[in-house]
Amino acid sequence: MRAGLLAALAAMALPIPAWASGVIDNVNGIALDAQGQVVRFNALLIDDEGKVEKLLPGRYQEPPPPKRKKRKSEDGPAPKRLDFKLDAGGKTLIPGLIDAHGHVMGLGLSLVTLDLSGTRSLAEAQAKIRAYAAANTGRKWIIGTGWNQELWGLGRFPTTAELDAAVPDIPVWLERVDGHAGWANSLALKAAGITAATKAPPGGRIEAGVLVDRAMDLMTRVMPPPAPKDRDIALEKAQQALLAIGVTAIADMGTSIEDWQAFRRSADRGALRVRIMAYARGLEDMVLIAGPEPTPWLYDDHLRMGGVKLALDGALGSRGAWLKADYADAPGQKGLAMIPSTQLRNIMSRASMDNFQIAAHAIGDAANSEVLDAITELAETYKGDRRWRIEHAQIVSPGDLPRFGQFGIVASMQPGHAASDWRMAMARLGEARLKGAYAWKAMLDNRVPLAFGSDVPAESPNPFPGIAAAMSREDAKGEPPGGRMPEQRVSFDAALDGFTRQAAYAGFAEKRFGSLIPGQRADFLLIDRDISVSRPADIRGTQVLETWIGGKRVYVKGQ
Repeated sequence: MRAGLLAALAAMALPIPAWASGVIDNVNGIALDAQGQVVRFNALLIDDEGKVEKLLPGRYQEPPPPKRKKRKSEDGPAPKRLDFKLDAGGKTLIPGLIDAHGHVMGLGLSLVTLDLSGTRSLAEAQAKIRAYAAANTGRKWIIGTGWNQELWGLGRFPTTAELDAAVPDIPVWLERVDGHAGWANSLALKAAGITAATKAPPGGRIEAGVLVDRAMDLMTRVMPPPAPKDRDIALEKAQQALLAIGVTAIADMGTSIEDWQAFRRSADRGALRVRIMAYARGLEDMVLIAGPEPTPWLYDDHLRMGGVKLALDGALGSRGAWLKADYADAPGQKGLAMIPSTQLRNIMSRASMDNFQIAAHAIGDAANSEVLDAITELAETYKGDRRWRIEHAQIVSPGDLPRFGQFGIVASMQPGHAASDWRMAMARLGEARLKGAYAWKAMLDNRVPLAFGSDVPAESPNPFPGIAAAMSREDAKGEPPGGRMPEQRVSFDAALDGFTRQAAYAGFAEKRFGSLIPGQRADFLLIDRDISVSRPADIRGTQVLETWIGGKRVYVKGQ
């Protein structure tokens, strides 16, 4: 009766209970072995714990019923009978995709607040801001994200006066798409006590009503924080968005104590489906959340606090990335060094003493050199498997590329940035200084673990355009044809590896999920095409039909 009920549930495309064992049969299976080599299979066996039991090269064969024995002493274990069997009809099955660098609550809050990411002009943004204010009367503040002056064709930051023209009567604070700058109207600046005479703090800049990097702290300290119930709603929205595009796990970069509590509340309700590898927002949150050491894996490998995220510089789009030479389009500016050298080493040492993993944000070539120097020094003291991480590693001096191969440093990079930012990067630096930029193939050639992610909400969290960009170096329009610096393209195998096995490795999770190796959690997707033989442009349009986590169906397209 139990088996019949489970078979009925499977046929109805409803979630399979976590305790069920079963088989996903008749698939075009694509997985990775422990060395990152592609493995093909036709059926996936799942055990009672929601783990991969075996990958079968052929169709599943039901074991025959046990024969009656004459003597009890001859009885052996009966052949195992599965609780469910799903015929996938030849669909392609791949491991669940992992985002090695994202911001879970940032994604969720962008889905419940004003989102300007689709705007293509200042006028369009102003109209959307006005409409949002009119539809949300009674709010004490208007908060939003997603604007990008590069897409607006401004050639400059927007101004306070231009935001006042849209909404003058309540405070408005809108973060740039990369999260490294914020646009304020007059009432917001007044609430923060910011005037024309206000000086930006070290690591920040104030520019015509836009606060860059550390200057944003002047605003965020006076803003009303999201209420716990708003965080819970935002987290559920984020999970729904991630599951629909096949993201089964994500490294959350910059987890606050409030974020962590939202994760725990969701898990306590049994509602946390996406696996979260959390990296604390600095030492204070690291200690508040985890205490004297990284937490164990919680909730059946759904949540762990294992490291701390540090920001050495800002972003290219807001000219906060710390460069060795001036910006080509802003003479006199080299970006922002956000952590002094000695302080950086002290923070890294403090976290390493308690075995927390370091994830250092470095975009500019000066920032990358600085963190490489710091790791070189600290690795003499802190031995063992540290997996030092450098997040983004976008603009790297060619001479520094081989240094990533030392000390087990993980290059945590986002292919979507190269695809969307190439015009802006050319303007910011010029072609000659981009020889070590977005250098994925060079990282692999130097035997660097290469973990791919999105930096959501700065970019779309959809991993399939990320796989396509890694393979082609082209944007969604196929530009530039052949890709900028095509020698840095990677193969399909390497791109899939970066979004699965290597992304799990970057978070000390490779023994738990990421590759569909027997014994790992059965996290996988059924998709509408064979991406292993598709052109990169076609991979972009891949649709996820089903998402399974821990041997349990958690998303079905259209339901």
